[in-house]
Amino acid sequence: MPPPPAARARLLDAFIEILIENGERAATLEAVATEAGVSKGGLLYHFGSKDALVEGLVAYLEELAAADIDTMRTAPEGPAAYYLTTSNYADSPLDRAIVSTMRLSQGANARAQEALLRIHHGWMDALADEMGDRTAARMVALMGDGLYYNAALSGNTVVASQQEMNDLLDMVRRITRSEN
Repeated sequence: MPPPPAARARLLDAFIEILIENGERAATLEAVATEAGVSKGGLLYHFGSKDALVEGLVAYLEELAAADIDTMRTAPEGPAAYYLTTSNYADSPLDRAIVSTMRLSQGANARAQEALLRIHHGWMDALADEMGDRTAARMVALMGDGLYYNAALSGNTVVASQQEMNDLLDMVRRITRSEN
């Protein structure tokens, strides 16, 4: 697939930035156009409405998440270890797309809520396929979610020391072996 036009990418980046920093109410079409450095007409050329902008963000998030799930499934250390070790807020494009979509979800945007749920199911399926047990997979997902949440709240990209992470990974390996 060819890359999106530069203006379209700038508009999505601007929408993401405004959502993260100021929330959905501040993410008006005018504000997004201004933040992206394009005219409102230029925004409407790429995204005919705010709903179309939301659709663009959700499609972008789903693309990034699908690539992450593919990487997770093929990670040499296994999906569970990959999920835990990457459960840090690193301000990556995926992190920013998740957080901005969560801001929409908090405002009861059904499209954002559905996308986040689908992505969560993708991660859960990869964990469950490795672990052979959905409850154990859920436990790992909750551990990773907790690491991510703590990293995001604290502003640190890593909230667990290397030793703490090794201890968590050892526990996950023991659970994985006992389930298989």
